[in-house]
Amino acid sequence: MESCKRRGLRKDAEINRERILEAARTAFGQRGLEVPLEEIARRAEVNIATLYRRFPDREALIEAILADRMAQFADAAEKAVTAADPWEGFHGLVEHICGMQATDQGVTEAFTVCFPGARSLEGPRERAMAATDMVIERAKAAGALRADFTGQDLTLILMANAGVLGSTRCAAPEAWRRLVALILDACRADRARSPLPPAPTPEALHAAMLAARPQR
Repeated sequence: MESCKRRGLRKDAEINRERILEAARTAFGQRGLEVPLEEIARRAEVNIATLYRRFPDREALIEAILADRMAQFADAAEKAVTAADPWEGFHGLVEHICGMQATDQGVTEAFTVCFPGARSLEGPRERAMAATDMVIERAKAAGALRADFTGQDLTLILMANAGVLGSTRCAAPEAWRRLVALILDACRADRARSPLPPAPTPEALHAAMLAARPQR
């Protein structure tokens, strides 16, 4: 009898965990990563103490929700490496990840903000960046992507897209597509008319992403 009770408790705990995850996935997607945890508990129809038993802090909940999104980014980058046309691989990858930002506000923030303690986010992020660097180098070697484009420029594109989405998500939700089309056209080697200014260092961008992290 006692064993049956324990199994019942474990099942209830797992059901509550899934309800919290589903509520957080929706709330983060709609409103970003700073949605009050009390609202997520309310959407999940559990009390706040139950939420904290499953997820001890906001970062733990963010990791659980966004780790799979970062893995999707990494998968898309690795697929783009194998594209027959290097430019189409680069073009398609940029459109794909900007589209992910457009459909999920939490993803918009996760791609442009550092969460130092979120180890399950950093693993797929590093995998995505390694594959993305290969996509960039293939497109440059094929003479399709301007030679002075760097991995930091992709981060700037994501930051720019995040800014446009933040301003237009409700009033003009498709505006990001025009931005990305303009940027991609400017990235083509045959459009380059003058060298770009120096790119920010990876360290400077990392510091900027840390600074963009909401302070609590």
